[in-house]
Amino acid sequence: MGQAAISLCGIRRWCWLAPAVGLALLCAICWATVRMPGHGTISAVAVLVLTVAAAVYLRGRVEGGGEALRAGLPVAVVALFAASLPFVVEGHFGILGTGFNPDMSQHLLATDRLAGGAGSQLLHQGYPLGPHAIAVALNKGLGIGLVQGFSGLTVAAAVLAPLTALTAFDDQPRLRRTAAALLVGVPYLVASYFAQGAFKETIQALFVLAFVLALRESTRTWQDLPLRFVPAAILAIGSVYVYSFPGLIWLATILLIWLLLTRSLPVRPLLLASIVFAVGALPELGRMIDFHNFETFDPNGPGLGNLFGQVSPFTALGIWPSGDFRLAPGDGAVPAFVYYLGAAFAAVLLVYGLIFCLRRRERTVLAGVLAVALLYAAARLGGTPYTSAKALELAAPVLTLAIMLPLAPPGRLIGGMRRKGAPSVALVLYLLAAGVCTLLAFANAPVGPTSYSPALTGLRPLLATGSTLFLAPESLLEEEQGARYVAWELRGGRVCIEPEGAAGGRPPSGVRFVVIADAAERAPFRGLRLRRHTGPYLLWERRGPVAGPSDCPLIAERQARQGP
Repeated sequence: MGQAAISLCGIRRWCWLAPAVGLALLCAICWATVRMPGHGTISAVAVLVLTVAAAVYLRGRVEGGGEALRAGLPVAVVALFAASLPFVVEGHFGILGTGFNPDMSQHLLATDRLAGGAGSQLLHQGYPLGPHAIAVALNKGLGIGLVQGFSGLTVAAAVLAPLTALTAFDDQPRLRRTAAALLVGVPYLVASYFAQGAFKETIQALFVLAFVLALRESTRTWQDLPLRFVPAAILAIGSVYVYSFPGLIWLATILLIWLLLTRSLPVRPLLLASIVFAVGALPELGRMIDFHNFETFDPNGPGLGNLFGQVSPFTALGIWPSGDFRLAPGDGAVPAFVYYLGAAFAAVLLVYGLIFCLRRRERTVLAGVLAVALLYAAARLGGTPYTSAKALELAAPVLTLAIMLPLAPPGRLIGGMRRKGAPSVALVLYLLAAGVCTLLAFANAPVGPTSYSPALTGLRPLLATGSTLFLAPESLLEEEQGARYVAWELRGGRVCIEPEGAAGGRPPSGVRFVVIADAAERAPFRGLRLRRHTGPYLLWERRGPVAGPSDCPLIAERQARQGP
């Protein structure tokens, strides 16, 4: 679909911006159709029809397909391997990020209700639900579970980003091209957000990178085409349905700085692209206005989310030898000086890359770097640690692109600069160090339960009136981050979490409710009555008054977000 849209703009050769453009179209199309009768069935049909139509249209109209396959296949295979590391390490598929960030719970809840045609808090607050609509389409069209749908979408974004980065390295030897594209597409901080199950941030980082590369191509190979800015406009449409108006702030800032640096205003091509963007984005205008009041944007709130404090800006440079980007240097197994040594090395390469871009007149890359630096500064000064950390994650691919652009065969003339061996050696060392850090972030990703039910969320108002004992299967607690998952689902009340083997005898002192999987054939303790059967759970309530104080801890939202 992405390549068909690019070809309709007059581009007849395969373009590696197609993956990102296609994903942007997918988000917009699924969201536009998911609330029609069938609640996702029409979305699945629409995607199938448009995919077939795109394939038919492209037949005989695209050059360089074989060459693109040879370049893209190794990148896709290595990216897929890296993105699969969390599931390989944990030994099962499930909810990504449980234990790091519990936010996937509310996304699954909103998606479950979207699939059932019901409303949700996120829907009413104007939250962008394009990726959620894709998960619903997968569920209705192919019978894929919501947990697996989101995992698949998150993994797909991690594969599409390095493929998109190939746009900047198409003239490199195969090994260098593959390594550079992988690192630019999924640098350390993007891999860290992947490890949290943060699909929105990884997709938006892809769109920011692709937008910079689309502007770059508009002055290189597409400069004579009237529709040369339309691919960038489609990326902006996708950003609306993934990240709402904050995504547009990023892309608009990049565009504005780029126009200032180029000192030219291609009025007609920009006007045509603006029309395309308006047609695709205006239906979401009202929801973007509603989203302005979302709690994350409150600078007076706690603003930490699942963080421990401000995240170091050096994490965006790619060399940060920790599986958890939230930790301060020295808090893990690696001494602090190693962090700062790696950061200093990467900073020197960034300066060298910016000088290279200046001499080569890489105005789009310079505009991207200036924009992400400016927006991070604004988020750091006027926002919260939570928003400034996201700003760093969105900046990471563009900064890595600036670092990696000077990578070229030694001795080759580039923009009047004859390459020496030393910069290439330094960049190879950066590739190795940053690549190891990225893999470390992937391997450290926790994987939670394999399935999801909104039943526990539905029980929260009732359970908040008394202390609750949750009896969980041992596999859930030992293998699937179950304690943290349950704590988040039942936040706001006093909750004890124990294995099912703890059942028997009288209920613990002070406990009023007991929740257990519905596979149980009888009450887990004496003196209980069945209060409710909801989803895969049975809710039991103590008969008579509850005697004695409860030893169960109060699970506050902040505690549940950060974990122990």
